[in-house]
Amino acid sequence: MRKFILLGILIPSSVVVSAQKWHLDLFGGFSNYQGDLQEKRFTTEQAKAAVSVGMRYDVSSRFSLRSNFSYATISAADRYNRQADLKARNLSFSSKITELNLLLQYNLLNPDFHSIVPYAFGGIAVFHFNPYAFDSAGNKVYLQPLGTEGQGLAGYNRSPYHLTQFAIPFGGGVSWRLTERVTLSYEIGIRKTFTDYLDDVSTTYVDQASLLAARGAKAVEMAYRGAELKNGTPYPADGTIRGGPKRKDWYYFSGVTVSVGLGRLRGFHGTDNGRTDCPKPVN
Repeated sequence: MRKFILLGILIPSSVVVSAQKWHLDLFGGFSNYQGDLQEKRFTTEQAKAAVSVGMRYDVSSRFSLRSNFSYATISAADRYNRQADLKARNLSFSSKITELNLLLQYNLLNPDFHSIVPYAFGGIAVFHFNPYAFDSAGNKVYLQPLGTEGQGLAGYNRSPYHLTQFAIPFGGGVSWRLTERVTLSYEIGIRKTFTDYLDDVSTTYVDQASLLAARGAKAVEMAYRGAELKNGTPYPADGTIRGGPKRKDWYYFSGVTVSVGLGRLRGFHGTDNGRTDCPKPVN
């Protein structure tokens, strides 16, 4: 009986000790993208809101595993472009982004001895997007089902793009320990995707009559919006460049994370005050 009582005491204790390394992460900031409607690699122009919630597990003082669920919006419009030919195209899009990732974080300094710690991270993510735009009447129109670049049309060898895909997230930031439990961080995270259709723009215009016959007038309207402008030009000829397929689209998040430690405060070497018993290194 005494053995069972002792075992019952030790097991919960070990669980509490392991819980010290867990952290709840809450992120808020902005999101943006780089693609055919916004060619700058990183900009705050046309930025939208992004939020995420996640967990972090400290494998050691230098390495952590992170997993986050993010919700964001990306958006861009040709009317903000400086090039005259892009303004004349008059395309626009928005898309909600939902992402689930798994990241490995590396701290460049030991957080046991430093309150301010720069870090880098990388990993893998699966994300969902669904680009849409508003037509001339203000109606919200999802673009992927329209096949605006002839996806699925005979003679074009273009397949519909998938709305759920993988990405490679990477980036870095700086964390600042406010208390033994609470850390504030600012980070920038970039996502390399394997699609050129975050904005529904990639290759060339398809024949207007063929698109009209296969997908209807709405597909033609959303494939080229230049005719809506004053002195705008008519729908371009088949094969005219619409986007640049050589470079895939990117999206990114930037903002602040509040991280809260869970469980009893305990250092990596077994002390109960959140620090180690080792002396601080002499610089």
